[in-house]
This record gives sequence, C-alpha cells and structure tokens, in this order.
Amino acid sequence: MTKAEIVESIYRKMGITKREAADLVESFFELVRQQLEDGESIKLSGFGNFEIREKRSRRGRNPKTGEEIEITARKVLTFKPSQILRQKVNGDDAET
Repeated sequence: MTKAEIVESIYRKMGITKREAADLVESFFELVRQQLEDGESIKLSGFGNFEIREKRSRRGRNPKTGEEIEITARKVLTFKPSQILRQKVNGDDAET
C-alpha cells in the first residue's frame, strides 16, 4: 500500500477532503519520523512497536573476496508487531 492509497482510503472512510486526508497522513508520518530521529520509541496499541536499536561495531567478511572488514556501529529501526496484529495476519481472530 502506498501513501497515496492510504490518503485515498482515509478520504473515503472519514468523509473529509483529499487535501485534509493528505495533510493528516503527512502529519502522522512526520510525527513518527521525528520521534524516531530523536531516539524515542513509537508504541501503537493493537499494532506494534517501532524502536531504534544501537548496533555495536563488529568484524565482518566480504563474501566476494573473503577479506575481513570492520562493520561500523550504527542505529537500526526495528518493528515488533503486537500479538493482536500477529493473530489477525495469521487468520486467528480468537482472543487469547
């Protein structure tokens, strides 16, 4: 699903203008981006958690040449789906 499709879906379901729907979607994504940039987690109940993790530097190997290289420390974005989302994706709508 693209951002344009999200806007279209909100426009149809909420009865607001396409411009308002686009602004709403843009504002949401900007808020999420800013929080993650600041190192904050995003917890969406019933959906999942977005978190920034710090990865240490480590030794790696170039698979083509076999040469050992240093992989620098970095931040990675992770997403952990909620139990509710996992159940719905797997077709198990029964509550546990």
